[in-house]
Amino acid sequence: MARKTTIRNNDDGPDDRDETRFTEEADRRRAAEGVEAQERYDDELRPSRLEDVVGQRAVVERLRILLQATKKRNEPLGHLLFDGPPGLGKTTLASVIPKELGTELQITSGPSLSAPKDLLPYLTNASRGSVLFIDEIHRMPPTVEEFIYPAMEDFRVDITLGDGLNARTINMQLQPFTLIGATTRSGMLTAPLRDRFVNREHLDFYSLDDLADIITRNARKLRTEISPDAAMEIARRSRGTPRKANNWLRWTRDYADARADGRITNEVADAALRMKSVDDVGLEEQDRRYLETIISVFTGGPAGVQAIAHTMNIPADTLEDEVEPFLLREGFVQRTPRGRMITVKALQHLGRSLPAGRLTDSGLASSSESTPKTTKNQKELF
Repeated sequence: MARKTTIRNNDDGPDDRDETRFTEEADRRRAAEGVEAQERYDDELRPSRLEDVVGQRAVVERLRILLQATKKRNEPLGHLLFDGPPGLGKTTLASVIPKELGTELQITSGPSLSAPKDLLPYLTNASRGSVLFIDEIHRMPPTVEEFIYPAMEDFRVDITLGDGLNARTINMQLQPFTLIGATTRSGMLTAPLRDRFVNREHLDFYSLDDLADIITRNARKLRTEISPDAAMEIARRSRGTPRKANNWLRWTRDYADARADGRITNEVADAALRMKSVDDVGLEEQDRRYLETIISVFTGGPAGVQAIAHTMNIPADTLEDEVEPFLLREGFVQRTPRGRMITVKALQHLGRSLPAGRLTDSGLASSSESTPKTTKNQKELF
């Protein structure tokens, strides 16, 4: 008689270690599901419909008219170009449009299109009325830019096969599609490419009320309780940019979960942003270091950007692209033909003054003409 194989535990009863292992696996599975759910909530911060977009009211209204006319005529939307500073919602609007039209969306970027062959798959895969979104379109190489001209105008591409005498050209017809381009430097676009966009929209910075509304909505999506004062405090330090507002919201949420009871109050938001060295107008550590360098080393200016960059040991293009735009917009520094110069507003904000008897140009004042004012955040940050 064959012997029956039996697998049993060391003890007669159930093994407690097995039960513990099963419980731990279940806990890990539930934790993983929670992480995936949280990532899904983070991805849903971006609006999915035009009616959910906050701010940019004039742009949204014009887009609504374009979409209504396109649906009524049942034809592809005209090519569209978004330009403006980074973080204002160009990609968001580009992703909303195909959802409103019920069409497909393909996404790429200018730097990734190094040759026409890189763009060809996107063009051939485009279905009728679909949207091709090219971010940072001003960084496309000239060869790719020239290759896309007939695709935008006539919905065709010319493909050359072979070399020399054996070369032949194939004309490939494309489905009518919509090209949406986004750029932070519209001046770097060539005139032929810029003129091929039927519609152009410029995005500007957001107001405090719009930013506070965005923060409140996104806090609800992140399942975080936030007070109106805290939302306004975060908005005040977000430089008029929704992307910056969302980043500070995530940070204050982490701070509230770690150091408070999970609710974002005005005090929690202020403490969290002070830990990030963000003052009450949105200046960060790098911005203040830039201003302090002009005041201390160059006695208020004028100073060239290369000299400032070498003093701070930072590349000059980093200062021009990341630091100076906000300081110029807020009037903390002047950009003159002789170089950068500090302003009275910056001196008052930092609680600093120029050396006695220092003569200044327009917008500046000597220490005897201006009494610096130190804000609450400056007292805490310095």
